[in-house]
Amino acid sequence: MEITCELVRRLIDSQFPEWANLEIKPVEKSGHDNRTFRLGSEMTVRLPSHERYASAVEKELTWLPVFKPLLSVPIPVPVAKGAPTDEYPLPWSVNLWIDGDTVTHNNISDHNQFAEDLARFLQELEAIDASRGVPAGVQNFHRGGNLAVYDDDTRTIIEKLSGQYDHKLLTEIWELALATTYQSEPLWLHGDVAVGNLLVRDGRLCGVIDFGTMGVGDPSSDLVMAWNFFDEASRDLFLKRMDFDEDTIHRARGWALWKGLITYDWNEKGSEAADWGKHVVDTILQDYKRL
Repeated sequence: MEITCELVRRLIDSQFPEWANLEIKPVEKSGHDNRTFRLGSEMTVRLPSHERYASAVEKELTWLPVFKPLLSVPIPVPVAKGAPTDEYPLPWSVNLWIDGDTVTHNNISDHNQFAEDLARFLQELEAIDASRGVPAGVQNFHRGGNLAVYDDDTRTIIEKLSGQYDHKLLTEIWELALATTYQSEPLWLHGDVAVGNLLVRDGRLCGVIDFGTMGVGDPSSDLVMAWNFFDEASRDLFLKRMDFDEDTIHRARGWALWKGLITYDWNEKGSEAADWGKHVVDTILQDYKRL
């Protein structure tokens, strides 16, 4: 679905004429599941890129106002809900803008400090009452659910890459992740804790965005930054601060492995995405060998 500034302009002008004088421009990094545009200097317009992501709009409108006062890091604040039209047949939303830059290795003051910041945020999120939350499942691509739903994809890629990687070792890591399931009370999880959804200002975590894959369940999938961003020291610190048992860490490593493998295999070799996926797989193998 092509989502342009011109389309967003027509949606805003027809449904929220009070904002018709505000400039609309795309954000630098918009993401895959949604397209995001600046609306003036204080708001964003967020539109699902496909119907499979549309349920996230209502979920965010319902739960983000509940989360906000309970978290020490800013998150999106919904301002309005846009209605589907013939031209754009999905719900959409308007949120307050959070000032900050997407996290990189170069714009944080210290990896250990960032690990502390992220762990604190996730623990605050997990402490929120999840009894009425949205269960993990198809609605959030099983984040917080059973990792085994991705078993076929993962094993197929492991087999495909057996000439490049140690097939036995990758299988061992994967099967260790599948060996246990979450048995405790479901917790809130963000569902997509990744560099594109973490904002930094003055070297510190200053915002967390895109809660479209949030749900309640097993928190292990929220720990993947341990392998796809942190170095060895900050990874150990992050996992120590999260204070989960060994089985949860194994499942978290499995989530990171699945994501790394599919990103490496499903993208053109040499592309930024494929290189990132390969780096994650390499990191997981190096980390596992030192256990």
